[in-house]
Amino acid sequence: MGPDAFRTAGLAETLNALGHSVVDHGNLNPIEVERFTPPNTVLKNYREYISWTRTLYSKAAELGTTPTFPIYLGGDHAMAAGTVAGQARAAAEQGRPLFVLWLDAHSDFHTLESTDSGNLHGTPLAFVCGLPGFDDLLGTPLPHTVKPENVEILGVRSIDTAEREMLLNLGVGVSDMRRIDEEGVVPLLKPFLDRVQSENGLLHVSLDVDFLDPEIAPAVGTTVPGGATFREAHLVMEMLHDSGLVTSLDLVELNPFLDERGRTARLMVDLTGSLFGRRVFDRPTQSF
Repeated sequence: MGPDAFRTAGLAETLNALGHSVVDHGNLNPIEVERFTPPNTVLKNYREYISWTRTLYSKAAELGTTPTFPIYLGGDHAMAAGTVAGQARAAAEQGRPLFVLWLDAHSDFHTLESTDSGNLHGTPLAFVCGLPGFDDLLGTPLPHTVKPENVEILGVRSIDTAEREMLLNLGVGVSDMRRIDEEGVVPLLKPFLDRVQSENGLLHVSLDVDFLDPEIAPAVGTTVPGGATFREAHLVMEMLHDSGLVTSLDLVELNPFLDERGRTARLMVDLTGSLFGRRVFDRPTQSF
């Protein structure tokens, strides 16, 4: 029900009011796949993960080569395995690198073997960065991976030991909430955006509801206290708009059954509005 909650909260109307034309492709249906034996007995919904990844990969690879700005609505963050991988393929076809800004309470960097919980929404970043063991997802090795150093995880506050070691070894950018507390959003985000620009990159943003503090965004099943504040989140989106670098977006993990009169859905729509140019006063942020 997440995508419909975004629609009800006025996502299309918000974008239209900012001068953008919106085409709603509707809800996708996962393709049928054969049964697979999970490589780890704790994995949950493994067949569904494969089916949705293949469906979203094809759709994202198609949209990524058109003059559009795709917004992918979900749903479990596992969907990013398909959306980011598809965008990476489209970027490669244009001869440009894909960068990923991961706005999340979690790093989602487990492999299928390292996860103890079996929750597949904890694995998409490891997959798109080309870590081994994911060949079932597309039926072949991932042809176009995202360089780990081209990933920036912002706002994280829950990382398992196995993930921490892989993140450090591979050089993934990680700014946890303590760094945001100590340094602020601008000094952490601006160098990453500068690098995207200097390398002529495309930028995919994956925004998980639990990036936000649960006090302002309760509608998520994986709440972690101490998340981004209302203004920190809007500043991130305003800086992204000012950069002009973002080319695709995930809005994920919205569970309307946990919401309070739709306030989380409306906040996510408002943040999307900031990404697409809504501002209080007609000036860029001081960082740009």
